[in-house]
Amino acid sequence: MSEEKSLTADILVIGCGIAGASAALEAAKSGLRVIVVTKNSKLEESNTYYAQGGIVSLGHDDYPELLKEDIVQSGDGINNPAAVDILASEGKKAVDDILIKDLKIPFARSAPDSLDYAQEAGHSRRRILHIKDTTGKTVEERFIQALKKYSNVKLLADHTAVDLLTIPHHSKNPTFYYEEPHCVGAYVLDNESGRVRTIFAHYTILATGGCGTVYLYTSNPRGAIGDGYAMAYRAGARIVNMEYIQFHPTSLFHRDAGGFLISETVRGEGARLKTKEGKTFMENYNKKRELAPRDEVTRAIYEEMTNSNSSYVYLDLVSYAKFDIRKRFPNIYRTCLEYGIDITKEPIPVVPAAHYCCGGVLVDEWGKSSLRSLFAVGEVSCTGVHGANRLASTSLLEGLVWGTRASKYIASHFNPAVSYKSSDIHEWYYPEKGEEVDPALINQDWISIRSTMWNYAGIIRTKKRLERARADLDYLRHRIEKFYKEVKMDAKVVGLKHGILVAQLITYAALGNPVSLGSHYLLD
Repeated sequence: MSEEKSLTADILVIGCGIAGASAALEAAKSGLRVIVVTKNSKLEESNTYYAQGGIVSLGHDDYPELLKEDIVQSGDGINNPAAVDILASEGKKAVDDILIKDLKIPFARSAPDSLDYAQEAGHSRRRILHIKDTTGKTVEERFIQALKKYSNVKLLADHTAVDLLTIPHHSKNPTFYYEEPHCVGAYVLDNESGRVRTIFAHYTILATGGCGTVYLYTSNPRGAIGDGYAMAYRAGARIVNMEYIQFHPTSLFHRDAGGFLISETVRGEGARLKTKEGKTFMENYNKKRELAPRDEVTRAIYEEMTNSNSSYVYLDLVSYAKFDIRKRFPNIYRTCLEYGIDITKEPIPVVPAAHYCCGGVLVDEWGKSSLRSLFAVGEVSCTGVHGANRLASTSLLEGLVWGTRASKYIASHFNPAVSYKSSDIHEWYYPEKGEEVDPALINQDWISIRSTMWNYAGIIRTKKRLERARADLDYLRHRIEKFYKEVKMDAKVVGLKHGILVAQLITYAALGNPVSLGSHYLLD
């Protein structure tokens, strides 16, 4: 890896899931110089990679207006109408042109000339394109393969974004304080060398994904700590709707499973939720039963667990499946079998888990944030598509549509002129006596954050719980900030600084909204 202290690009993309990858691919096609940064050593590692269910398109006897109705109903009516219209009207074309024609994604087919559409909760039609139960893995791998073909794309794996680079905040020139604040890149930690590099870019696109792992139980990979929310907030961009944290109803309950997701599609294909005594219960909560919106299914499970003092409920597929379970859900079958659960013979123990953030960096129809030259796409953004609760399998589609739109906008408005010299910008400051990082301190701080968020700012909230969370997190942030300034640069320390701020953003937003709606549910 080059030891260059600084790099330059036309577009810096932070994150490489479907949103970041589609933004990078569109920019590359336009001939722009692109740098893609991802903190994992494996380029493919992202929420996208683990997406099982699939991606929304339009199925048979389906049309955009019907999809819009389903999105708004799931979002409890506070969705951004303009954004919903964009997703419903442009989504299918993006899937057809980019995923099917360009990347040749081998979506499942019911016949040689007919795509197979799955059913998921909240949808009034079968409209989910899938590759059995590993859709995200194939999509992500195809995007990475495509990006590697472009000489104007530089892929930097194992690099952790530390902070967005902004003028005037990071400028040595005091006259820049009279300019409109704008983003000119980012400080990025080379995880291998421990040195921070400055990446200058005309435009920066945040595509850092969500923040599920600030909770004790989550379906997200461990890297989903909300880096983008924290960096954007510190840079001065508007952050909205952070109280709307969606919990997925069904993650595998097993001490070693690490929040493995049992796809929404399993219920879409007929599986029923049952108590440990074998009784179905969703009919007592919603007439759509297992196909009710995620927030309602999650709270129903939570209530059944509370009433029976149980740690889980069962998801019974085997009693209702009219197909070969091993062929339809091969990854879920194999994974459950690793933990001693044969889903062709027995029900699956499941528990809700933090899954998706419906809020984030407020952006317009092109992904532009309130901070000039900063864009945000995918889960880190808030287009308003999801309102208070996301409709199943719309996340991949939103990332695809807005990732592509952001780069199209930048390409058509590209201005290479800059008002600063690189020498005007501060280099990264390292503490004179950087202490070695004690992993025990980091681990304990994460336990405190995750337990606090799960118990006080989780599925069901009260004012007293949220006030306790605020007090505990405020104190912890003070300790973490002091720790951050004293130790050597390390990706785990950077992540901890991001994570505590994200936990506070969620808690403060929840305290500021006294109205229960969607995935923000107040018992009071």
